[in-house]
Amino acid sequence: MSILCNKMRTPDGTILESKHRHHYVTHLDANGKEYMLDGGLDYVRRSANGGEQLLTVYHDDPHEIIRTEVTWGTFGKNGDEPIKYVAIADMSTEHLKACLDTQKTIMRRDMYSVMNDELEYRDEQ
Repeated sequence: MSILCNKMRTPDGTILESKHRHHYVTHLDANGKEYMLDGGLDYVRRSANGGEQLLTVYHDDPHEIIRTEVTWGTFGKNGDEPIKYVAIADMSTEHLKACLDTQKTIMRRDMYSVMNDELEYRDEQ
């Protein structure tokens, strides 16, 4: 079961996201406790202070969840903008097709599948 998105919501509503292996992120919550998340798409390691909500998304979750929670990093159409992470649901159809055409050699197989599933989802809607 592959991880597509590794997120956690702290009690004060802050969302932590670990984007890659050993991407250790922390937050000092309004309740005074420090929360942490690590592992990116390879594993989930997190604090257990109580009140946090794990929002990890797996490849076998429903597509309706995957499409809104899983993001793709983009540098803009010309590749000259700062990186911005966009939910799969918010990518244009043209952008999805361009990624599938030009990024398949570097894209994880499960992300390729997610983008294809999104195109099929849009065709069915």
